Amino acid sequence: MRAARYHEYGGVETLVVEQVPDPHPGPGEIRIRVAAAGVNPIDWKVRSGAAREMLPVELPAIPGRDAVGVIDELGDGVRGANLGDRVFGLGGVTGATAESAVLSAWAPAPDTWSDAEAAGAGLASVTAMGGLNALGPLQGRTLLVEGAAGGVGSAAVEIALAHGATVIGTASERNHAFLTSLGAVPTTYGTGLAERLRAIAPEGIDVVLDTAASGSLADLVAIVGDAARVATVADHANAPRLGVRVVNAENNPAFLTEAAELGRQGRYTPRVEHTYPLDQIADAHAYAERGRTRGKLVITL
Repeated sequence: MRAARYHEYGGVETLVVEQVPDPHPGPGEIRIRVAAAGVNPIDWKVRSGAAREMLPVELPAIPGRDAVGVIDELGDGVRGANLGDRVFGLGGVTGATAESAVLSAWAPAPDTWSDAEAAGAGLASVTAMGGLNALGPLQGRTLLVEGAAGGVGSAAVEIALAHGATVIGTASERNHAFLTSLGAVPTTYGTGLAERLRAIAPEGIDVVLDTAASGSLADLVAIVGDAARVATVADHANAPRLGVRVVNAENNPAFLTEAAELGRQGRYTPRVEHTYPLDQIADAHAYAERGRTRGKLVITL
């Protein structure tokens, strides 16, 4: 099969597209014929070596953690999945950006999502749901999403709205119309955020989800007055000293199934800013590294 790989840690120039052996699923896993694969910040952080201590990988490695496609091989013990089913989901830290990929968590992809949208749903939805669940019930509460225009942030906005929250999202001004289209009230991040929030939500902010790791975590805790009302999926460095809960993405089939159901209902649609063919994966990673992605980047196969 054709796949993107890197044989050493480094910049985007390490990415090559080449023929590699087909993978096969282990017990409880499936293999899909990949239609599209997501590009996530963790992909370039792992490839560059920046995450080597936390997430070492065996080289050469195929980047990518989430994908959509049709099941073409079942591992031992798999139930409730059939050859030919169109599914989206997650595998390991690497392995998804190839013509075939092994998934350990998956759900049927709703017909309401294109392949590109479904490819962008896996990691974003489980990360967003994990962070939101850490904050407790959302019905009737006002939620602030820090970094709301990114892949996880935009997923969190729509999922929180589906759970009955009022959502305020921070983003640069160029993304305010995007946040409005999602159903959030937009505001800019940075200096003066507390004052802007008092004007937008005079009764206060109930809970905060940080998806940005922009150095604002202490300010977010001050805004709600209680570290227990803040969760982060991104700021591993500052959360422990502030008492903020860090939520890591899990390969959780229940989260994927819930995301798919929201998709079928038209209440969650993964937003894709750009798609790239496999041969342009270096361009996709370079764009991701700029840190200004609106929604998701996707590789099509």
